[in-house]
Amino acid sequence: MSNPLYRNDRPATFPDSYYAATANIPPERPALRGQIKTDVCVVGAGYTGLMAALELAEAGMDVVVLDAHRAGWGASGRNGGQVGSGFNKDQRWLSAKLGSGPARALWDMSEEAKTLLKSRLSAHAPDAQFKPGVAHGAYDAVEARALRDDVEYLRRTYGYKDIHPLTRDAFQDIVKSPKYAGGLIDRGAGHIHPLRYALGLAAAAERAGVRIFERSEVHRIDKGDPATVATGQGRVTANFVILAGNGYLTNLARPVAARTMPLNSFIAATEPLGERAADVLAEDIAVADDKFVVNYFRLSDDKRLLFGGRENYSVGFPKTIEPALRHRIETMFPQLTDVKIDYVWGGTLGITQTRLPLITRTAPNILSAGGFSGHGVAHSGFAGKLMAEAVRGQADRFDVFASLPTPAFPGGTMLRAPLLAAAMTWYALRDRLGL
Repeated sequence: MSNPLYRNDRPATFPDSYYAATANIPPERPALRGQIKTDVCVVGAGYTGLMAALELAEAGMDVVVLDAHRAGWGASGRNGGQVGSGFNKDQRWLSAKLGSGPARALWDMSEEAKTLLKSRLSAHAPDAQFKPGVAHGAYDAVEARALRDDVEYLRRTYGYKDIHPLTRDAFQDIVKSPKYAGGLIDRGAGHIHPLRYALGLAAAAERAGVRIFERSEVHRIDKGDPATVATGQGRVTANFVILAGNGYLTNLARPVAARTMPLNSFIAATEPLGERAADVLAEDIAVADDKFVVNYFRLSDDKRLLFGGRENYSVGFPKTIEPALRHRIETMFPQLTDVKIDYVWGGTLGITQTRLPLITRTAPNILSAGGFSGHGVAHSGFAGKLMAEAVRGQADRFDVFASLPTPAFPGGTMLRAPLLAAAMTWYALRDRLGL
């Protein structure tokens, strides 16, 4: 299988995305050369790795971060920018599976994850601009009723008052699509410019003393105390190792690879819509729906529609990305049939079988987090914080997150992608047929 680190992108080059075009990208950092020692070596310079590094450096530890490309180059700099509440499984499911106490602890930590993001963003990346509001759309009355039940459960059980159900008319007053039959709006969730946030975290980590090496792909990790992390031109000896490569981690940790697999997702940015933007969204919120193959969209600062949703399960991107995204845009918003698309891009994220984060130890001093399954803008950074706590000997909250059920994919690492692709084809057909 081709390596997702290099299959679709030029080395150390950000994709031609709207985010890259509107971010202040710093000069490339040097690659690791020679041998160095450190307290903690972090593999991957996205939200997870950078947050872990920043937390540890602020606690006085020496930290080295290695990335095969650039800080913020992967999913952290390419995603839909949506900061959601809770998890991909609803709280009733988590309570039935884990018990009411652990489910409550997970909910509280998911709320803390949003607070952590907003705090770090305010301090280190104010230009990433957290904007409140995420709406979730339903395609029929049954789905709308299920979302109303979710709202009532969160309000009654956890006292979460920022979420409200919406009737068909109320939803369509905000989201100008004829496709939705109602839904909810979560005013405690929101959306950001994801690449600006990642770059801000990297700069903050460096100010705290973290050494970040780019173009430094990790080829091997030798377990031990200390562990050794080897790149093509260098070697790091570290008391602890944090794996934060998510969908780009490849096979550095086979127990993780068995439970996490890469998935590609794609986004289009239209031309600036000007006054037509009000015919798409009446408020500056983000939107996602409850199709199995999800649509997600929002407006940019300059009133472009940023629309994502197409997925594929091969390592390579499709030859043409735009037609499928254009079809989704025009199906959702017939009023945009003549709109010009200025940017299309893709990226690789990590998913688990249950779509819940996988946080685990692969050795006593090697920790890993990933599999955020499209719900990671807040969770991934918070996972970095939890790993930093565990490195410092405070693993209680790490262990709660690690209790999330994330079984291995059937078929192992060789057959998991074709088996999942077959299942996803079936679910996509169900979506189109309205089943």
